[in-house]
Amino acid sequence: MNKPLFNSLFISLLITCCTILLPVNNLFAQSYSTSDWEEIGEQLTTTDDEDGNKDWTNNAEELEELKEHPLNINTVTKEQLEQLPFLTDLQIEHILYYLYVNGAMKTIYELQMVEDMDRQTIQYLLPFIRLGEAEKETSRLQWKQVCKYGKHDLLARLDIPLNRKAGYKDYPDSVLLINPNKQYVGSPFYHSFKYAFHYKDKLFVGLTAEKDAGEPFFCKENKKGYDAYSFYFLARNIGKLKSLALGNYRLSYGQGLVMSSDYTMGKSASIATMGTKSNGIKKHSSTDEYNYFSGIAAAYQFKDFVLSTFYSHRKIDAVVENRLITSLKTDGMHRVVNDFEKRNNATIQLIGGNLTYSSTFFKLGLTGVYNFFNRPFIPELKPYSVFYPQGRNFYNLGLDYKFRWHKLTFFGETAMGTGGGMATLNVLQYTPMETFKILLLQRYYAKNYCALNARSISEGSGVRNESGEYIGIETNFAKYWKLFAYADVFHFPWLRYGVDKPSSGFDALTQLTYTPRRNLVMFFRYRYKVKDKNNDDPSTNIRSVCPYTQHKFRYQLGYALHDRISLRTTIDLVSVKVLNLSPSHGFMLLQNVSYTFSSLPLRVEVHYGLFDTDDYNSRISTYERGLLYSLSMPSFYGKGVRFALNIRYDFNSHFMAIMKFGRTNYLDRDKIGTGLEEIDDDSKMDLSMQVRYKF
Repeated sequence: MNKPLFNSLFISLLITCCTILLPVNNLFAQSYSTSDWEEIGEQLTTTDDEDGNKDWTNNAEELEELKEHPLNINTVTKEQLEQLPFLTDLQIEHILYYLYVNGAMKTIYELQMVEDMDRQTIQYLLPFIRLGEAEKETSRLQWKQVCKYGKHDLLARLDIPLNRKAGYKDYPDSVLLINPNKQYVGSPFYHSFKYAFHYKDKLFVGLTAEKDAGEPFFCKENKKGYDAYSFYFLARNIGKLKSLALGNYRLSYGQGLVMSSDYTMGKSASIATMGTKSNGIKKHSSTDEYNYFSGIAAAYQFKDFVLSTFYSHRKIDAVVENRLITSLKTDGMHRVVNDFEKRNNATIQLIGGNLTYSSTFFKLGLTGVYNFFNRPFIPELKPYSVFYPQGRNFYNLGLDYKFRWHKLTFFGETAMGTGGGMATLNVLQYTPMETFKILLLQRYYAKNYCALNARSISEGSGVRNESGEYIGIETNFAKYWKLFAYADVFHFPWLRYGVDKPSSGFDALTQLTYTPRRNLVMFFRYRYKVKDKNNDDPSTNIRSVCPYTQHKFRYQLGYALHDRISLRTTIDLVSVKVLNLSPSHGFMLLQNVSYTFSSLPLRVEVHYGLFDTDDYNSRISTYERGLLYSLSMPSFYGKGVRFALNIRYDFNSHFMAIMKFGRTNYLDRDKIGTGLEEIDDDSKMDLSMQVRYKF
């Protein structure tokens, strides 16, 4: 490791730590906040790439929109507050009850008087709310007002790789004739375009277009320009019509055992994120090319009931052999000849509905869906895939429920699917006092439970073949201090991909957070996890299933100074042990400095880190500020240095530009990546640019 660089980072860490000794200010003494939605997500998220590639794009865009158009706390609704993942059901009820009893808030200080609202939750909440007059809005949609006050948003992004990967090299025609998949069909540039129109929170119209790196653009196999186009129209809360969606949309009901196309934080560092709060029909405005529906969806409200119906018809990428669908391609990439052979090979249709009854303390919902392919779906038979969905028609029926009595909340969902498989998830949350919460969760997903559209809390990759018991506690045991801890025991009754026998595991986490004032937050996090995985013994060439044990430690300190400068220091330690093999260790030290100029509408953020891990098993994932509507969590392994520069310039209230440059220098290799992504160099560089125009 470079000693001067290490010393400079150590000094930075020491200076930042000394700020703890400064006098403690009032929670609202400054007008700035140390965290936005990205940092909130980074502080709460405990998953890494081992848990699967979970899409955050839709949620990121919704939270960014809320940040730019904060909710009027004096007219806020339960449905609006449920969009914020860090608020519990009880906190939402207490906010609404405070407004009902005391009337409109006159100052933001009143948040401290709301029952069950701690310092850190208020800090998270502040960027998303504003104080306004408690005026009653009309439910009618007046088109003159829509045309006059509606907002337009144009967003364009371009990513430029500064290294040449193997897939973009020139090869003789004779080589490509033998192996046409040796080269990407298109250019190495990624670019996307978004147009969005919205009127308050009632009307949304938009178009999204995207070309991934390696995909052709107006040439070769793609003559229509962008590889993927997505249109959406969504109207909400217009009279009795709760929502109407045309084009592409997303759905979420209950706890996601039947239907959910939302990202779920799952086992995070907060009790508030356990379970799904925000249900219904939503717009699909992200560049995700798989996890959405296309057609029409509507929800109608009468008294305490909401009836939703939906229909979707869309083509999907698939491998088709002998008129049978053997696998689905879900990444949306069309970069090599083989990708185009799978493109739009199958059609899937969905029809279904949901009926929900809601009162102050009770909620009950019934969801039914029916999926059908245009040809039989028969996955390739493997020992672990014996119970995977098979056939042409699939149905699911689920009952979700929620009951709250004083400090006790019980909610969950029970569902059944094609073939008789069952799934159930039940949560009991108790808040005996403002400073203490406890949550118990039980889940059981039968090995033969089949749900094509399910997404919920799980240790595995889907809602299938899993059972588990979870307990979590959260307490503000002292002034400025919060303790969160959970323990989760899980079992897999059947084989899984990469695990050749029924298996089990244990996952536990403890996080201690110190927030003495609004501009400073510090936390210590320790996670222990043991999970069975396949292990190949190189000496005997015998494969066995062995416990895979992880220890992860993170320390982070964030501090904002003079409303212009913010610092964040992060230390990560990882230790991984596989049976009798030597443990694998990883270390990463990160320093992040952000500066907002007073004379210019310019923000500059520098991210610098040193990492040293023994192998891929001890890799470390970390947060970097990315472009709008994206949460960047790259992983690093080996030995090297990471540098990233993020610059944002707001020319005026209408036009904004962001540039991000990243470079990773490896000290232990002269090639990076494998296959078509291989780079013949010891460093990797990328440049991303984004512009937005609002009018």
